[in-house]
Amino acid sequence: MNKQSSLFSNIKGDLSAGLVVFLIAVPLCLGIALASGAPLFSGMIAGIIGGIVVGFFSGSQLSVSGPAAGLTAVVLTAITKLGAFDIFLLAVVIGGAMQLVFGLVKAGTIANYFPSNVITGMLTAIGIIIILKQIPHAFGYDANAEGDFAFVQTDGDNTFTALLSAINHINLGATIITILSILIILFWAKIPKLNMIPAPLVAVIAGVFLNMAFSGNELLALGANHLVSLPVPDSFNDFVGQFTLPNLGAIGNKEVWVTAATIAIVASVETLLNVEATDKLDPLKRYTSPNRELKAQGIGNMVSGLIGGLPITSVIVRSSANINSGGRTKVATITHGILLLVCAALIPVLLNKIPLATLAAVLLVTGYKLCKISIFKDMFKNGKYQWVPFLVTVVAIVFTDLLVGIALGMVVSVIAILRGNMKSTYFFRKEKYHTGDSIRLELAQEVSFLNKASILLTLDHMPENTTVVIDASKTSYIDYDVLEVIREFKDIKAAQKNIAVILTGFKDVYNIPNTGDVSVSQQSAFTMGQVHTISTGTHKQLLKELQLN
Repeated sequence: MNKQSSLFSNIKGDLSAGLVVFLIAVPLCLGIALASGAPLFSGMIAGIIGGIVVGFFSGSQLSVSGPAAGLTAVVLTAITKLGAFDIFLLAVVIGGAMQLVFGLVKAGTIANYFPSNVITGMLTAIGIIIILKQIPHAFGYDANAEGDFAFVQTDGDNTFTALLSAINHINLGATIITILSILIILFWAKIPKLNMIPAPLVAVIAGVFLNMAFSGNELLALGANHLVSLPVPDSFNDFVGQFTLPNLGAIGNKEVWVTAATIAIVASVETLLNVEATDKLDPLKRYTSPNRELKAQGIGNMVSGLIGGLPITSVIVRSSANINSGGRTKVATITHGILLLVCAALIPVLLNKIPLATLAAVLLVTGYKLCKISIFKDMFKNGKYQWVPFLVTVVAIVFTDLLVGIALGMVVSVIAILRGNMKSTYFFRKEKYHTGDSIRLELAQEVSFLNKASILLTLDHMPENTTVVIDASKTSYIDYDVLEVIREFKDIKAAQKNIAVILTGFKDVYNIPNTGDVSVSQQSAFTMGQVHTISTGTHKQLLKELQLN
C-alpha cells in the first residue's frame, strides 16, 4: 500500500466522509427495512455490519456496504414465503456462507466480463434515479421517506407520479433548507480557512438549526415525517431486545436454501457491479479484488444474519457519496459503521432532528456528479457499439430496477460485440492477375468462435474458378471451430467450385499446412503492393465488390 492509500494517510478527510455517509445511511437503512417488511432495526444492523465487518475484511478502500434497495423485493417475498423473520435470518446466514465459497473458488472473476459501457450506464442511471427520487424530499414531500429506489414504489407511486405529487405538496421550509444546503455544498469549499470543515457536514448542521428556527411558524416548520426517524430504546435491555437470532431449527426447510441461493447470487452480482463502478470513480484508480470482496461480503452477511440484520451488498449511492465527501481509505467506511452503532445505541434523539431535505441536497449533488451531460457526450463519441448498450442500460435501470437494467444492458452489449466481430474478423483484398481473379483474406489478430459465422458465409460465397489466399501471418490465436471451417473449405468445398486455396502464415499448432494448391513462387507473387481494394470483412460487402468486375 503506497502513501496515498495507506490507512491513515487521509484521516481528516476519511473521518468527515464517514460522518457524511453515516448521515445518508441512517434513512436508507431504515427505509429499506421498512420497504422489505422487516423490523426497522434490522436495517441499522446491516448498516453497522456493512461498515465495520465488511469494511475491515474488504479489499476496497472506498466501497461502502449495507442493506441494498436492489434486494428489497427478494427480502419482502422471502419473509412472506418463509412465514417468520427468524427463519429468513437463517437464509441470510447460509447465503453469506455461499458467498464465502464463491470467493474461495474465485468466482469473482466474472466481474472481468462486465463491459465498461454497461458499468458507466449503471452509474449514470443511479445518478438519475437519485435526483428523481430526492426531488420530492427536497420540496418536503416525504411520503416515500423509506428510501425506495425502485421505479414502482411500495407506496403505490412510481418515480414520475411521485414527482407530480410533490408539486401539490411543496413545503416552503423544506425547500428553503434544500436550496441553502445545496449552496453550502457547492460554494463552502471556496471560502478560505472555513473550507477545512466538510461542506456536507456544514449543510446538515445548518439544516438542523434552520428547522429549529422555523419551529412555531406554521408555514415553515417541518413535521416529524420530514425528519430522520430512528427507533429510540428506553433502556439498554430495549436496545439489546432489538437484535434477533436466526431459527436454526429450519435448516431442513427447502425454501430456506432456495432463498439463501437467491440472496447469494443477487447480492454477489450487485456487489461485483458496484465495486467495479466504485473503482472507476476512485481518484487514485485502485483495483479491488472481486474474490476478496465476495469473501468479505460473505462474512458480513453471515454475521448480519446471526444477529438479526438484513442482507448486505456494496452500495453505490453510499460509495459515491463517500468519494465525493473526501473519503480515500476504508477508515471512512468503518467510521460510518461505528457511528451507526454508537448513535443507534446512545443518541438516536439527536439524529431525529436532521431534516430529510438536507440529506436530499447532499444526494442531489452526488447524483449530478454521476450523470453529468459530459458523460453522455463521451459515450456518443465512441460509436454506436458503445453508446447503444450504455443508453439501454440507463433507460432500463431507471424504468425497472438495477438487476433487470444490467441484464438488458449486457444482452445488448453482447449483440453489439457479435456485430462488431462480424465486421472485424478479417480484411479481404481483391487482386487482378493475368491468369484470373484472386481474393486474399487477412485474418485478424484474434479469431474466436464468434467469428465463425462471418468467415463461413464469406467462404461459402466465393465465386468459382478463382484463387483464394487465407493469410494468418498477423494472427496470434484462431479458435478450433474456425480452423475446422477453413479445413472444410480447403479440402471439400473449394474443389467443388474449382477454387485454388493458398493458406499462408498459419502456425504449426493449428495443424493446417502452410501450403496451397499452387507453388511457392506463386504464393510469393501475392504482395501487399498489388492490393487494389481494401474493405471491412463482411460477406455482404465482399459479394458487392466481387460484382464490380
